[in-house]
Amino acid sequence: MPHAPKPAIHVVAGALVSLQGQILIAQRPEGKHMAGGWEFPGGKIDSGETPLAALRRELEEELGIEVQRAQYLVSCDHEYPDRVVHLELWLVTEFKGEPKPLDHQALRWVSVDQLATADLLPADQPLIEALINKLG
Repeated sequence: MPHAPKPAIHVVAGALVSLQGQILIAQRPEGKHMAGGWEFPGGKIDSGETPLAALRRELEEELGIEVQRAQYLVSCDHEYPDRVVHLELWLVTEFKGEPKPLDHQALRWVSVDQLATADLLPADQPLIEALINKLG
């Protein structure tokens, strides 16, 4: 009997870059899929929403910031046991406000060199190389 296809989820994430060149990562809160893992902040793109609009909405909801300048960087697909995630990473170089953990998640600023050892989720791992090439 053939297996039903896994649900595909389109997700957008932001690599926030500080004035010191560090990148913000967030820890998935308890009760969420892959809780405890580290990721670039963001979330699902709603039906009819552009990726940039979703990025602005998600980062305002999760971090309380207003994205002012962002550019698409790279995307990848990752297959988890129960779902397929299509992840778009945007480089956020200008934002208004100080990121706060509004989703009860831990936040951490790391250097580009520290990303490889920051225990990022499997879906976020392929994005590291693009960030190193862009910022490194």
